[in-house]
Amino acid sequence: MSVFDHPEFNNHEHVAFYHDEKAGLSAIIAVHNTNLGPALGGCRMWPYVNSGEALTDVLRLSKGMTYKAAMANLELGGGKSVIIGDPRKAKSPEMMKAMGKFVESLGGKYFTAEDSGISVTDLQTMATESDYIAGVNAKYHYAGEVPDGNPAPSTAYGVFVGLKATVEYGLKRSLDGVSVAIQGMGHVGYRLAKHLHEHGAKLYVADIYPEGVEKAVSEFGATAVAPEEILSLDVDVLAPCALGAAINDLSLPEIKAKVIAGAANNQLAREDIGELLQQRGILYAPDYVINAGGVIDIFHQRMESSSNEALRAHIEQIGETLKEIYTRAEQEGAATNRVANLIAEERFSLKG
Repeated sequence: MSVFDHPEFNNHEHVAFYHDEKAGLSAIIAVHNTNLGPALGGCRMWPYVNSGEALTDVLRLSKGMTYKAAMANLELGGGKSVIIGDPRKAKSPEMMKAMGKFVESLGGKYFTAEDSGISVTDLQTMATESDYIAGVNAKYHYAGEVPDGNPAPSTAYGVFVGLKATVEYGLKRSLDGVSVAIQGMGHVGYRLAKHLHEHGAKLYVADIYPEGVEKAVSEFGATAVAPEEILSLDVDVLAPCALGAAINDLSLPEIKAKVIAGAANNQLAREDIGELLQQRGILYAPDYVINAGGVIDIFHQRMESSSNEALRAHIEQIGETLKEIYTRAEQEGAATNRVANLIAEERFSLKG
């Protein structure tokens, strides 16, 4: 099947495949839209079952980045890259250098950054082969801490801000005493749990890897839950912070939470699930809006002049943007994801 016939192909401008047998690299870069600026999107390394699964992921993720940048008022387009392989077993410096060469080959049409399975150290290795690696020379931190180039703290803070705003709008209450089920305790999920704990939320956490869960139980008094049970808990808020498509035909009937607000990309298996959530009275925070803190961070790191305060203020706009979406969705009787899509498309199509 041609990439043009792929169900997730959405007028993507550029899709490139790269294989370096010696370095053990098989990777794909997808550039969705560059009307507002060069495409920016992280590099994900994951043990995909096959190249078809990897292609589906990179096409969906790159499209989401276009919408994310537009909704965050950034002069950037959307792109993404994926490496096929287990980051805990197959990664090597040679592979990261080869990935840097791949990014460089697009000549600045695409900038990459950190994502699942890729660390700042990996990006630094890529940067020896490419000028288009973001997040390796960080200057700002939203909380005034020493920046290390990892956008996860900003992503987690943005999700926290967005989750708080969603609870205020949908549940008419503060976070104190709110029960939150977090699916995925990686770099972002763990930090989100910390923010929520500090504001009095009751936490339930799950992950396929035990390390983050154990830390959350020890440090935040969280309750550990089996991964197959986390989506169906009787809680106020469900926060998907793992891989995409967690909200699907199988999981939807089991969801009891009245708010879904998490960090994962492409949380809905398909767009019309937004209407099904709406019908069930579940308030959904569009993923590419609530998880934009990381790309906002990277944008500020690339600015000639910014500040910790400017970065924080920009991230905190996520909460107000979500409330605008919810208000418009309520007025129009529309699903929140559809409203967000319309606003984003209006923005990135202006220069098309």
